[in-house]
Amino acid sequence: MKVVALISGGKDSCYNMMQCVAAGHRIVALANLRPAHTDELDSYMYQTVGHQAIELYADAMDLPLYRRTIQGSSLDTSRNYRETEGDEVEDLYQLLHLVKEKEGVEAVSVGAILSDYQRVRVENVCLRLGLQPLAYLWRRDQESLLSEMISSDLHAILIKVAAFGLDPEKHLGKPLADMEPYLKQLSQKYGVHICGEGGEYETFTLDCPLFKKKIVIDGAETVIHSADAFAPVGYLRFTKMHTESKDTDVVARALPHGSCPCQNAIDKMTEEVEYADQAEDNQHEFSSNCDLSCQWGHDVSPSCSLRSSGGYQWICGINGLQSQDSGIQGQTSVAFIQLQRELDSRGWKMKDIVLVHLYVKNMEDFVELNAVYKKHFDINPPARVCVQVPLPAGQLLQMDCLLHDWTEPLADGCFNEREALHVQSLSHWAPANIGPYSQALRINDVVFCSGQIALVPCKMELVKAATYTQTRLSFSHMKKVLEAVIGSLTLAHVVQAHCYTTRHQDIQIIRAVWESMLRATEGEKDLRKL
Repeated sequence: MKVVALISGGKDSCYNMMQCVAAGHRIVALANLRPAHTDELDSYMYQTVGHQAIELYADAMDLPLYRRTIQGSSLDTSRNYRETEGDEVEDLYQLLHLVKEKEGVEAVSVGAILSDYQRVRVENVCLRLGLQPLAYLWRRDQESLLSEMISSDLHAILIKVAAFGLDPEKHLGKPLADMEPYLKQLSQKYGVHICGEGGEYETFTLDCPLFKKKIVIDGAETVIHSADAFAPVGYLRFTKMHTESKDTDVVARALPHGSCPCQNAIDKMTEEVEYADQAEDNQHEFSSNCDLSCQWGHDVSPSCSLRSSGGYQWICGINGLQSQDSGIQGQTSVAFIQLQRELDSRGWKMKDIVLVHLYVKNMEDFVELNAVYKKHFDINPPARVCVQVPLPAGQLLQMDCLLHDWTEPLADGCFNEREALHVQSLSHWAPANIGPYSQALRINDVVFCSGQIALVPCKMELVKAATYTQTRLSFSHMKKVLEAVIGSLTLAHVVQAHCYTTRHQDIQIIRAVWESMLRATEGEKDLRKL
């Protein structure tokens, strides 16, 4: 894809560009938001220290640079951003809108590592503009990531410090490679984020494999922003700088072979010998001998469970058989009319749905179905499991919906907490959303997860491997999703799991992998106790 890279000058935005090139994308433009008057803007979103040297990026990479002055401020600081006039996020929208018009870009490179705040806002803007966010650093292990950056010939210096153990007089201007051992010490002793994700420090990149010229800082002055006795805050103001041709002809190159974290993880999921032959044999789909009328019944009317003491209720059997249009979009539209009628009759709203089991007759209808489905949900839609099954003749879909009354206070008087994990960026972490659903939805201490299949996250393609590896990869995605919702969650906390397979003979393999991963989880717990 043609990519515009959001750059701050820091190591993260630069290294994410390198990851984009390694993934086969093409950087065609750079974009940056700058402060109106001061060096250091009090922004929740943007790094502005070092903005004086950003213009040199265009020369160093021989690419057009689009810049916009930040006019807004941090107005909507909630977990879920909505379009807000006067917010600094709207400056980003205007900037990327211009770049899309001028350069025809399809995707945006963003260097977010751990900040949901930043990711959510960039994804909001990208969704509105029809652009794909690329966040290849998202939720990477920070220690290994920092080492990887340095070993990949990314040369950066510290230009701001704001943490216990970091001194403006000692550490500003120091190369990141020289600071790595000390940053590891601070991380171990005081919990400092080794990549600076907590705002402990900021960097400016002087050179990397994508640069055709390197940036040279000729003059800089130290500005003390806060002379705190324990954690002084200071930054560098560049006063003189230039670009300089490299000694050799350097052109943009991908990262070294084997540096893709997705592929590295898959390579480690080696096939177990006792299952390998079985997994490759009998590639035909398993067909059940059960009568479909026995499986699905003849009653096409929706059914409803009793509402539980915890406020949960199932509404099942939603379908579009009453549609005059026999196509998938017609049946989906009628299904939602039927669902709304069921909700209204029981005092529910669409926003009360936390999980949808969606059964389709043909997965090739996925895109057309989603076009209708997404119209009925706002930001942070419910989790969803979508499976192709042999539905009765004429029926193209069925929905079973779980609802929760989250507006009623709990027994102790506290209100329910509701939080969604809805990651739409391509990354090495886990598959991005390919439909209008959240990866997970948390209601208090209960987490509902969407279905996972064995996709290679950075490519969003099904891994070419046998059952064992597909199973390991699917469960690995689920593990990462749980950790992202609540850091202490593991597969051992799962109380109910549904696993769908196209071949009956694979069930034994799947169970063995599940049990193996549970044992590994228990082993990790024991190690943490030591």
